[in-house]
Amino acid sequence: MKILLQGLLISEMDRAAPLQKMVWILLFAFLFTGGLIYARPFLVPLCFGGLLAMLFIPVSLWFEKLGLSRGLGIAACILLFVSILAGIVWLISWQITDLASEATQVETRLRELIAKAQEFVRKHLGISLQQQNEFLGNQAQGAGTFVSRISSSLAGFFVDLILVLVYIFLFMYYRGRIKSFILQLIPRGEQKNAQEIIQGIRKVSQQYVTGLGLMILSLWIMYSIGFSIVGVRYAILFAILCGLFELVPFIGNLTGNALAVLMVMIQGGGVGMIVGVLVTYAIVQFVQSYFLEPLVVGAEVNINPLFTIIGLVAGELIWGIAGLVLAIPLMGIIKIICDHIEALKPYGYLIGSDGRKRRHTKQTAKR
Repeated sequence: MKILLQGLLISEMDRAAPLQKMVWILLFAFLFTGGLIYARPFLVPLCFGGLLAMLFIPVSLWFEKLGLSRGLGIAACILLFVSILAGIVWLISWQITDLASEATQVETRLRELIAKAQEFVRKHLGISLQQQNEFLGNQAQGAGTFVSRISSSLAGFFVDLILVLVYIFLFMYYRGRIKSFILQLIPRGEQKNAQEIIQGIRKVSQQYVTGLGLMILSLWIMYSIGFSIVGVRYAILFAILCGLFELVPFIGNLTGNALAVLMVMIQGGGVGMIVGVLVTYAIVQFVQSYFLEPLVVGAEVNINPLFTIIGLVAGELIWGIAGLVLAIPLMGIIKIICDHIEALKPYGYLIGSDGRKRRHTKQTAKR
């Protein structure tokens, strides 16, 4: 009887083991996610600094070959980065200043559009003007809160930018020490694999950020030409916005073009101009999807659409807009790590795409 009870007890423990393992995994996931949310002010500048540091390493090495010291080469890279940011800000402020000079006309036209929309809603949906005005009043109060949040966010952005620049300098200056530290944590038999992981992460970061920058520049040029041909006023401003919103895949370019269509309506543009903006958007998206992305971004960040969307949603929930921007490169880094560790290879396969494999097969067949 005692042996039977012991057998039953062992059997029940074996059955409970998978459930306990699952509970521990879920507990770790919740604690890890909570830690990411709580540590956001620390982790977001750190991630941006590390990502940009890996991007600027080849530029810094080029400056060092010219005879500059490591510190001066890194300082030159940071100065170049700040100059690019200042140029973008100057372009946007230049266009916004011109737009602000017509603020009265824009406000008048916007009020006319709102009045027409309210009349349409009253006739076709049966919602009275009083109910609509109450709703708009509540939204206006929310908009005031939103504006104050934007002001505080801008102040926080500049503080984080300074912190990112400091991280870039320190990561690049101590890159050799950091790499040696990581390799010292790895057993000797696994150090070759660890070096491949480090090189893969560096390659993914450099190619993704460089390719994304080139693609945004190309989008600025194409949207500027397209919007100018259509006749959109302040075409450069909306071209810059459409390009910058590309930092957020899928929804970013839609948002930029929606703003362009709204501005055309406010400016009094007809249906032909709106159709022109939509045609410009369609042409640019075709060129971007079939030419720009394969050419300048490549297949290094090889995440399938399902986990791209999951990563974007999770990134926004955890870190907000910064999470949307960082989601894709961080998932690419995670995939590199999974592909080089035997126990994690199934997860790398799950989040990956077959695009790179197909391209590699075609290149092999051509050879």
